[in-house]
Amino acid sequence: MSKLLNVSSSPHVRDTVTTKSIMYDVLIAMLPAAAFGVFQFGIHALLVIVITMAACALSEYVYEYALKKPITIMDGSALVTGMILALNMPADIPLWIPVLGGIFAIIVVKQLYGGLGQNFMNPALAGRCFLLISFAGKMSSFTLDGWSGATPLAQLKSGQAVDVAAMFVGRIPGTIGEVSVIALLIGAAYMVVKKVISLRIPVAYILTTAIFVFIFGQQDLGFVVAHICGGGLIFGAFFMATDYVTSPITPNGQIVFGVLLGILTGLFRLFGGSAEGVSYAIIISNMLVPLIEKFTLPTAFGKEGKKS
Repeated sequence: MSKLLNVSSSPHVRDTVTTKSIMYDVLIAMLPAAAFGVFQFGIHALLVIVITMAACALSEYVYEYALKKPITIMDGSALVTGMILALNMPADIPLWIPVLGGIFAIIVVKQLYGGLGQNFMNPALAGRCFLLISFAGKMSSFTLDGWSGATPLAQLKSGQAVDVAAMFVGRIPGTIGEVSVIALLIGAAYMVVKKVISLRIPVAYILTTAIFVFIFGQQDLGFVVAHICGGGLIFGAFFMATDYVTSPITPNGQIVFGVLLGILTGLFRLFGGSAEGVSYAIIISNMLVPLIEKFTLPTAFGKEGKKS
């Protein structure tokens, strides 16, 4: 009987889920999109993925070793950052550019703010936006089967027709990981089944974008579906907007967050100078998360009122 009485500090009920298990589940979920990107764009796409992930992991190790901090690369968070950043890269980009983006993401955005759990915006997206600003030409040059061409979103913005079926399958120019909606949804389904993410943010984000595009764009179902399938919307909704550190923890806050993402994405796509807008929408919304949580925090049960 004495073995049943174990004295320990709280919490007394513990889950088997760890940061490491969550990160590796996210990596597994991104494998279908990564595999399709390599299949479509070739060996250079694989090199971009491997080298970017290695750059992120090495940057984290060197920083923590130099500052005599605990080495955390085994938790997988740096690898997730590297994978997300790599899948947001054009397939034929020079390898040194995503390496530079990985160093920026890990050192400047993640580690300088205290490491995992302390960063105020998604490191991979911050790295991508840094590269978009610094190397706009190379970051917006896409090829398919050896031919350079505009992405479907760029074609939509110029008034051209697009092949929605090809967008859904992934036979379009774009970044390595964003082109195949099917592959992304397979990975998203895996995360939902494993309870890694909730559907609140992705559903609110996608629905809000669809409504915004329908109202302010064209009242045409094909046009709306093309905006949902095009660019990084599906990738961003399931893999980046749901980041634990930079998204709200309150249920109502997650819905507000998703709605804000949809409005910003619609604004950037329809009225901005660029055809895309997911990355900027997410990092701007990341910075508003403390405010969203402040106004959506549930009232504590039995909270004492103000004394007169």
